[in-house]
Amino acid sequence: MAILCMQFYQSNAQNQQVADSLKIIYEANNFSGTEKMEVLRNLSFNEINDIKLSLNYANELIKLSKKDKNYIYLHRGYLQQGNAFRLLGDLNKALDAFFKSNAAAVKIDFDAGQGSATMSIADVYSDIGNPINARIYYEKAITILRRTADTISLATALLNAGEEYANSRNFKNALAYYRESGVLFEKVNYEIGTAYNIGNIGMLYAETGEDEKAMIYINNAINILEKNKDYYAISDYLTYMSDIYTNRNNTKKALKYASQSLKLAIKHGLKKQISISNEKLAELYQKSGNYEKALQFYKKHIIYKDSLKSIEIVQKIADTRTNYEISQKQIEVNLLNQQKTNQKIIIISSLIFLFLTLLLVIGLYRRYVFINKTNKIIEKEKNLSNSLLLNILPAETAVELKENGKVLAKKYELVTVLFTDFEGFTNYSENLSPEQLVESIDYYFSKFDEIIEKYDLEKIKTIGDSYMCAGGIPFKTEDHAYQIILAAVEIIDFVEKSKSRLLDNQINFKIRIGVNSGSIVAGIVGTKKFAYDIWGDTVNIASRMESNSETGKINISENTYQLVKNQFSCTYRGEIEVKNKGMMKMYFVENLM
Repeated sequence: MAILCMQFYQSNAQNQQVADSLKIIYEANNFSGTEKMEVLRNLSFNEINDIKLSLNYANELIKLSKKDKNYIYLHRGYLQQGNAFRLLGDLNKALDAFFKSNAAAVKIDFDAGQGSATMSIADVYSDIGNPINARIYYEKAITILRRTADTISLATALLNAGEEYANSRNFKNALAYYRESGVLFEKVNYEIGTAYNIGNIGMLYAETGEDEKAMIYINNAINILEKNKDYYAISDYLTYMSDIYTNRNNTKKALKYASQSLKLAIKHGLKKQISISNEKLAELYQKSGNYEKALQFYKKHIIYKDSLKSIEIVQKIADTRTNYEISQKQIEVNLLNQQKTNQKIIIISSLIFLFLTLLLVIGLYRRYVFINKTNKIIEKEKNLSNSLLLNILPAETAVELKENGKVLAKKYELVTVLFTDFEGFTNYSENLSPEQLVESIDYYFSKFDEIIEKYDLEKIKTIGDSYMCAGGIPFKTEDHAYQIILAAVEIIDFVEKSKSRLLDNQINFKIRIGVNSGSIVAGIVGTKKFAYDIWGDTVNIASRMESNSETGKINISENTYQLVKNQFSCTYRGEIEVKNKGMMKMYFVENLM
């Protein structure tokens, strides 16, 4: 099951008591202008129990701000309107409101407002199942919010972007976003934000099969959210707990959590959660053999899943039936002597009506199946294309390329670069078949890929028998040198142990490794068959460290040594002549302290 996408709707904590207090003040009507707009904004924001009342406050705020041409409150009014529509399940109206909110913020160059509106647009795209648009708008929001002092909104955008990657099972990128958002929430002591981080980490544990940890984290998140009355999130988390117990074949507890989720969603009018909870209950009752109840809940799921369309169709049928019955009653009153004839007309008309209704239902169902099948094919192709792009580029770079058609070079002040090289490779290449040589290199490099992914490093490229990777890009980290050395130690260990495991057609290579730390520039080379690459003197020195290394050794520069000297014991080699660089200090890494 995909990870739940739990989004925030505001940057500050909501409080129903504030709404109740302000309502009394507002009804006294002792203020006007900006003061009145601010009260309306707070009323709409803090009204949790009655979402339609929150929508009314937002509509009044929009009307007043348009009249006064106050664009900052027009932005806020549309933002609150979109939030209300979203909670009520009207995603089309919510999306329209958020775009209008963004337009008002753009008109007055209000970065914080643009960031919040753009993030809300991404949230809606996530709700409707459009991950590509969701990620594009999350990245836009993050870029804008980094220019502001709105720490909570930035942390929220990072959290939601992480959830989109988690939905695509890209847990590495998801975890990177979670880490940054978690630090920001703790920095400002934002309790609800911390709860979402705890809950999402719990869901990652569930995805990797660690159910016990998942339940602990999710229950902790629910406890915090209950205290803050964030019912939208609690309802989703309860459904996810139901999924965990479903996977454990504990139907009784799964039903308990799904029922709690439905009860909470109905109480607070959360249509999306009502639909999800009904679907879950239908699944559970079907699994337990209670098909009658399963059908009841599934019907409710369908109704809420597309409530507007369902209500419109039902209303049309009801109006047609009502008009028909009225006309028949009039005929019966005026033409009592033709009662038998009228009864035949009623029966025939009813049959025709039922037949036409059946045709309509069949047509709508076939259209639904066709559209659903077509959308799945399109989505599959989009996801395949997106997956291929993310496989050759870092996520941040891939998003920038899709959005702008190009990627600007970016400077990193401190990263760590690693080079490996197989000794005697030239001799092997002259004496062995190309197939045997390539198979052997692939055996080693495939394992190297696993190792650097384990330590959150970025593979740059391979050149012949040389393998190059870096730590601290594209996301800045503090422990990149430490992670690089850990990976290097594991690579050396793997090559050594491979001597006894290789097949007859594979070669036993000897390896040496060089590492250096410093500043680099990263970006994309070319416009066709493009590749992510890094440049700078740091890269050249890392290559020199490798060429001056020895068999089975990790040779590091003075720069890297200063970063890891308290974590690894190293042997000083003295100053060694380096081509085009003069004398340079070098060290062999021995072991972890």
